[in-house]
This record gives sequence, C-alpha cells and structure tokens, in this order.
Amino acid sequence: MYKPTLLILLISILLFSSCSHVYTPALYHADIVYQPKPASFDTVKSATYISAALGTNTSIDGQDLLTSGQINISRGYVFNGFNLAYGAFGVAGDYNNSTSSNSTTNNPPNDFKDKFFGAVGARASANLFVNSGRFDFRFIGIEMAYSHEFGSYADFRQSIKSSSDYYDDPRTNLFTVGLTSEILFHNVDNTDFENGIRVFLGTTIGYDNLSNGYYTSNTYIDNLTHYVFPKATYFFKIKQVFGSIEAGSQIMVRFGYTF
Repeated sequence: MYKPTLLILLISILLFSSCSHVYTPALYHADIVYQPKPASFDTVKSATYISAALGTNTSIDGQDLLTSGQINISRGYVFNGFNLAYGAFGVAGDYNNSTSSNSTTNNPPNDFKDKFFGAVGARASANLFVNSGRFDFRFIGIEMAYSHEFGSYADFRQSIKSSSDYYDDPRTNLFTVGLTSEILFHNVDNTDFENGIRVFLGTTIGYDNLSNGYYTSNTYIDNLTHYVFPKATYFFKIKQVFGSIEAGSQIMVRFGYTF
C-alpha cells in the first residue's frame, strides 16, 4: 500500500526539482556597477578610472552560485551642476550548479558541475547635482548598461530554450536602465579623501521566457522584484586610489586608480 505512494512521491519530487530549476543570464540584475565621476570640489574636471572587481551572487531561485571577476575602464566629467560618465567592461566567471550528480552516464542537460561565462559591454551614467560646502548632492541621475554574454553557460541556456523541463531565459544581450541618487562628500579639511553613498533602482528591458512560466504563479512582490531591482553602493577615493562595495542581487568589491 505504501510502496506505490512512495514511488509517486519520489517521481513528483524529481519532476519538481527538474522543472523548478531556473537558469537566467549570468549578468541578470548584476550588470550595473558604480561609475565614478569627479566632484565639484575636485581640482580636475575630467578623469579616467581603471578598476578590477570580484563579485558573487546566487541564481534567482537561490540554488546556484555565480562568481566572477571584472575589469572596468571609464571616463568621468563634472560640469556646472551636471556629471557624465561612460565606459567599457569585461567579465569572466564561473556558474556553479547545485544539482550536479557527478555521474558520467545518462546525464540530463543540467547535470553539470560548473560552466564558464564571459561578457563584454558598455555603461553610461549622468546626474544633476547641487553643492553645499563639502557635499555634492547628486539628487537625480540615470544609469544604463549593455552587455553581451558568451561562454559554455550561455551555450547551455540556448540548448535548453525549447525544453519544457526547465525554466530558462536564453538571452545573451541585456540592456538595463534605472534611476540613481547619491551623496558625495570629502572629509573635513581634506578634499583628497572622498566618500559617497549611492542608491539605484532599475530594470532590465526586454521580453524573457520566465514571464510566461516561472513567474505566472508567483506573488505580486515576487513579480515586482523580477522586473525592478535595487542596488546600494559605498564609494571612497583617497587621492588617486578608489574603491567601492556594492550590494544588491550581487555583492561586489572593487579597487581602482584614477588619472
């Protein structure tokens, strides 16, 4: 009596675990990175910024781990009440799959330990600001990023996009845009030591397959966080060395040099 029930339960668990696994682009909600810009109290009004970063985040269902390194180069400007920045970046990382069985026979497509992902792209940002003493209040701004993903993880998502066994967003090109607000200030009597706090709220534009599958039965809040995501950044600069800590869908630590 219990054997058929147990068998049905095991089959249900296997089917659910297969169909509930979600695969999205490697940089989904992780393509926005803080772009430094000169402050109104800086002696230079334009500067180049080069940096390296390490970041980590989980897949949107919390099952898998993504770890990556990133190189950024950008150019920033300050005008009267206005900042502008643009730049390019490259990413290389690893997608670690929690469902790997380490078996060598009869493996389903998603039975892998890890896969490589890479990306190249460009970013741009602009903001308005007002100055008050040692503070620049960048009260409203816009930030955008375009990225193109490549590698074995992108190839895997393309290979399963017609399968009903997985939730999959096969896109390799992402465009994200959002609004920002920031406070940038220097230490008392020391304009060479700057600190900044920025918040970002944005969305990735374009259709994805998950809208008609994975998210159809979710709550309003779950659906909202699928489309709109926040990010917070702490930024510092000491003379020509700068760094940032970013928290959102991804945690990222970055250090760089400006000239």
